[in-house]
Amino acid sequence: MLCMGEVRGSYDDLFVAVPNALGALLDAGDVGGAVAVFVDGEPVVDVWGGFADAERAVPWERDTIVNVWSVTKTMTALCALVLADRGLLDLDAPVARYWPEFAAAGKEKVLVRHLLSHTAGLPDWDGTVEELFDWASATGRLAAQAPQWEPGTAAGYHSITQGFLVGEVVRRVTGRTLGEFFADEIAGPLGADFHIGLGAEHDRRVAVTVPPSGKDDDYAASAPGAAVGGIRVRDGNGVGWRRAEIPAASGFGNARSVALVQSVMACGGAARGVRLLSDAGCARAWVEEFSGEDRLLGMRVRYGLGYGLFGTTYGWGGWGGSMMLVEPDNRLVMAYVTNQMREPGDDGRGMEMIMAAYEGLQGL
Repeated sequence: MLCMGEVRGSYDDLFVAVPNALGALLDAGDVGGAVAVFVDGEPVVDVWGGFADAERAVPWERDTIVNVWSVTKTMTALCALVLADRGLLDLDAPVARYWPEFAAAGKEKVLVRHLLSHTAGLPDWDGTVEELFDWASATGRLAAQAPQWEPGTAAGYHSITQGFLVGEVVRRVTGRTLGEFFADEIAGPLGADFHIGLGAEHDRRVAVTVPPSGKDDDYAASAPGAAVGGIRVRDGNGVGWRRAEIPAASGFGNARSVALVQSVMACGGAARGVRLLSDAGCARAWVEEFSGEDRLLGMRVRYGLGYGLFGTTYGWGGWGGSMMLVEPDNRLVMAYVTNQMREPGDDGRGMEMIMAAYEGLQGL
């Protein structure tokens, strides 16, 4: 057990740069966070520190969990990839094959792979935050929308809508909600402490999201596409948000659970003796579906099936700072989670953790 200032947990000596980096962030004023690095499905770093509340009265513990925002998308994508690998979901099929009502308003040619790669043309949520908590209402609203561009020809980050779109396909195929399928088929078999739709019994373990310095709980995303316009920190900290299944943004877990789940993708479809999909099923995730400028983010991106592609790695980040990266060549996953938000243009913490993890890799 490591105890280094505010940082606790364990790590392999080769990866000492990672706990050092977390400690530096806490020393610089971050409220709390955790980092895990897994190689071959096993932790070489599992550390945490700081506090779970803005008042800095409740220590961040080993079992503390936090809303990881859009890192949740990688969990939702994994559900679809598992179904595809089992032959239950055809990624090249029209969404309407599984969800007939979706064909309305010119969406007959939207394919399942378009949902996963942000190319379906349905990036906007025009309802209220409260309406996100009603699955039938949310998916019905999206089924009635017309696409903003010809599906598959352009990308625009589906910050909140992607989870409902993919999640409803999963529900139609399996008869279970996305959160139920994830719990039964992925988190449960792996023993991963990650939840999409959080039960009340876990509330005591939640680290509340803290807005950036100088902001209050009415702080909302300012970067295009970073989160749905109108979603505030106070919404994400509310009970309604925790209980709802918002599979693009309302996942709760810690760095350990994020890294464990995504180790399946880093290790050819299996982790800790649990095989969830084939090696070929994993490889689907990083086949490039789109490369170019994202219409909402205003930046160049490369999208695979549910993951952003970054050179030979893939992963995604969440509003406020959390990040997950898979490095399949070295069978490595780095996960960083935090309750301390920073402004999107002023947040290099996830990259700092990635670089620290690579320092350790060089010694293996």
